[in-house]
Amino acid sequence: MDNRTRREFMAMTLAGTAAVCAPGRLSAAEAGSLDALARAKGLRFGSCLGSGPSGAPGSNPKMEPFASAYTDPKLLALTAEQCGLVVPENELKWYSLRPKADVFTFVRADKLMAYAAENNYAVRGHTLLWNSARWMLPWLNNIDFGPQPRANAEKMLVDHIDKVCRRYGDRIFSWDVVNESIDPKTGELEDTVFTRALGPDVIDIAFRAAREAAPHAQLVYNDYPDLAPDNEKHYAGVLKLLERLKKNNAPIDAFGIQSHIGFKNMPDATSRFSTQGSAGWRRFLGEIVGMGLDLVITEFDINDKYVDGDIQTRDRAVADLGRAYLDFMLSYRQMRYVMAWGLVNKYSWLQGTSPRSDGSPKRCCPYDDEYRPTLLYQAMADAFRAAPNRPAMASLT
Repeated sequence: MDNRTRREFMAMTLAGTAAVCAPGRLSAAEAGSLDALARAKGLRFGSCLGSGPSGAPGSNPKMEPFASAYTDPKLLALTAEQCGLVVPENELKWYSLRPKADVFTFVRADKLMAYAAENNYAVRGHTLLWNSARWMLPWLNNIDFGPQPRANAEKMLVDHIDKVCRRYGDRIFSWDVVNESIDPKTGELEDTVFTRALGPDVIDIAFRAAREAAPHAQLVYNDYPDLAPDNEKHYAGVLKLLERLKKNNAPIDAFGIQSHIGFKNMPDATSRFSTQGSAGWRRFLGEIVGMGLDLVITEFDINDKYVDGDIQTRDRAVADLGRAYLDFMLSYRQMRYVMAWGLVNKYSWLQGTSPRSDGSPKRCCPYDDEYRPTLLYQAMADAFRAAPNRPAMASLT
């Protein structure tokens, strides 16, 4: 069975499941795949895939409902039907790849990459450096770089990037080279073993090493500033980092906007996208595209922790916010693709973090626990239909 036939079979399998959708909801077959709708406008759509609990520092596996992408046929069928792109949820992060300084463990990453190749997905890489001490294993946080800390820290970082990038070569079209390196409270670089040894050069070094090892790839700085009015320091820190990279001719291509959005302290969250409410965010994005950088949405989901009411009320609020956000973001023709951080509610990382006061599961993804499209799915489809046309990314055509 070739790739096209396999994915068509999986899509037909899911269509049978989707045919029992609740009244008033479009089936996937009726709505068209999100990737197909995105492609019609020069965009692309995809989602993360995971192979089990993350293994993140301090994580509790019992609180991590991450799906194994290789044991849930309905999830595989849904991904095949809706997505053209995938990104490993945790499998390429340092804490997954490198349990010890001198040990690399590629089993989970290799398995996911083989599955993506078998099913003809384009793959994003996440991430070559998560420059935050909170997400570094103890061996790395406590490492002693010896009498030449700068040289030894640079060697470790460059060797890591080179080894990982060259292992997967042109099978990965885009890399989050650096993830979350700005402290949102101060706007300054995070205090990590690499920052202490290399200063701000750690970011330049990472991007230059990535370009050397993956000359074909789109290189991205990925972060999570949001639209709340108290995030000016985070905005300023991200802009300072990007401006420095551009001034130094570092090989950066795009800014990744994680897009874990929600409703905290925002009774009317969609007002953030009005002319007045979005002014600061619009200026922020305007400065970024003014540097000649593309935009990508890398980790889209919606946290309904602060939405009261029944399922229908919560789903409507999530859909309205998702539509407003995507309409706003897709209005930028520099936006290249949208990655959901999970397709199905029960498998979202949000289920294991900051629970709702009523104890009910969050309604955060475009599909419910029965693999039926939610109102958010319809909102996403409508946003892609309404998006302005743009030239497609050459590596994704």
